[in-house]
Amino acid sequence: MGINWRLAVCAGLLALLGAAGADDQAARSSVEKPFVVAGVARTGSPWFVRHSKGFIKGATDYGMQSIYTLPESVDPEEQLRVIDKYILQGVDALLVIPNNAHKLEAIFKKAQEKGIAVITGSSQDQINADFDIELIDNSAFGALMMDEMMRFVGDKSGTYAIFTTTDSSESATQNIIATAAIMRQRSAYRQLKFVGKYSVSDDRTMAKRKALELLDAHPDLRGILCLGSEGSPGVAAALRERGLRTDQFALLGMATPNVVRKLIKDGYMAEILLYDPALAAHIQTYIARMLLDGRRNEIRQGFEIPGIGKPEIQGNNIIFNIPLIISADNIDEFRF
Repeated sequence: MGINWRLAVCAGLLALLGAAGADDQAARSSVEKPFVVAGVARTGSPWFVRHSKGFIKGATDYGMQSIYTLPESVDPEEQLRVIDKYILQGVDALLVIPNNAHKLEAIFKKAQEKGIAVITGSSQDQINADFDIELIDNSAFGALMMDEMMRFVGDKSGTYAIFTTTDSSESATQNIIATAAIMRQRSAYRQLKFVGKYSVSDDRTMAKRKALELLDAHPDLRGILCLGSEGSPGVAAALRERGLRTDQFALLGMATPNVVRKLIKDGYMAEILLYDPALAAHIQTYIARMLLDGRRNEIRQGFEIPGIGKPEIQGNNIIFNIPLIISADNIDEFRF
């Protein structure tokens, strides 16, 4: 089940990245003092553990030293403290997945003023970032999530909700995805009504509780889209409690396959739609190395990353279109 396009794209891309360009980059690395790149995730969830692996591999492939922090909480203040620590240490580049795009603007400016490159991910149009990496076209991805949900809902009328992470301003990327999903529903699936966007996808317990509340408040609730890696398992736990499987309720999310494998196979979750966070991190390191080598002017429309392809360059956004749609039919092909 699911659209069978780009499904296996991650299988060889990281290997290609490791081979294509790595020797050339390493040859340029400083013998006296290698560049140091620091990675900062949102949380220590499996999604970001996967991101850290791509980051560490990329830094190694491109001749840089790496340090990486998986925060214990989603508190934006913790991210600020970690980034400030790295600035004081004098790292050469910061590679960050922001918890709150707005709250990091000032500290990113501080980093840039000290000559530190700033490359974000999943934070489109991030102010005071040199570049932001997007592995999906967020507007197209939001519309795709809605189309996929409707394949399971069918022609039933009813309501649906969207779960996001942290607060409503937390992620520019998630806001774009959510807005695109809502617009797609309003234009193509008018039998549904949107009941709200809820910031609970950082916490499985919160997601489960909110899902149960919505099921009680809206007996005609047909589906939930979860943006963020922890929301889907929580909602699936609520559906299991109520005995609602995919033929009755469409839950789609952005969790990692290993976390939701059994939930999908047992029928409590329809699909996951995502991208490979390790690949995104690897691209961040590639761009960091280019900036540190003084090659910023090469990052323009038509620019190509070996083994990946040519992204769209929109302002400071480097946008690919490599979505994955994973269902019970193909989930065992993905082991992360």
